[in-house]
Amino acid sequence: MLDQQNAPLLEVENVWAGYIKDLDILQGINFHILPGELVAVIGPNGAGKSTLAKTIFGLLTPHKGNITFKGEKIAGLKSNQIVKRGMCYVPQIANVFPSLSVEENLEMGAFIRNISLVSLKNKIYDTFPGLANRRQQKAGTLSGGERQMLAMGKALMLEPDLLLLDEPSAALSPVLVGSVFEQIKQINQSGTAIVLVEQNARKALSMAHRGYVLDTGCDRITGNGQDLLNDPKVGELYLGAGMAH
Repeated sequence: MLDQQNAPLLEVENVWAGYIKDLDILQGINFHILPGELVAVIGPNGAGKSTLAKTIFGLLTPHKGNITFKGEKIAGLKSNQIVKRGMCYVPQIANVFPSLSVEENLEMGAFIRNISLVSLKNKIYDTFPGLANRRQQKAGTLSGGERQMLAMGKALMLEPDLLLLDEPSAALSPVLVGSVFEQIKQINQSGTAIVLVEQNARKALSMAHRGYVLDTGCDRITGNGQDLLNDPKVGELYLGAGMAH
């Protein structure tokens, strides 16, 4: 059971951000995650889900509002500065180095660590047994599901306190989706807090401690994952055919 008395690991307060000046996709969004929590971010296409992840990770700079990580303001910091503070981000696409082997990808993930990587790599292979047999295989030859697992493994080489996952199930077959979500759950159970940005809303909410429903750049509805899953309003508006794969 999570300790609700904990101070948030990450807090986003009244953040406005976008890609073009004076055209904000995020419009006063509020969001937080506690240490060890798994929080799902769902909503229709264009709601601002991926924009939120990119803004938290410093790929976009908020025009207004604050972002605090471990009690320190990080809005305006570059991604490499945020990584050093204990946060990693796995984008939806282009998340591995296709010409490098599985092992080399993991080593690239730990580029800022000046320690022996043997035990870390072994830990990743224990978490993702499918990668262990392919350590010398080029990442570009992996299946979509294996590539997602490698992308997560690469991020975990830094042993982050917070992992941002942007649409990890996108374009995967139903069998692989189940496998990827199972791995996400295990990573969270090992103590890593996870922000899970997902189009597969039912699956994400069913395993999340809490969820946020985004719409037009605002946090419309928040609550316990199961409560959102069973909320008729959420079901009607956001768990329709397009989101209930």
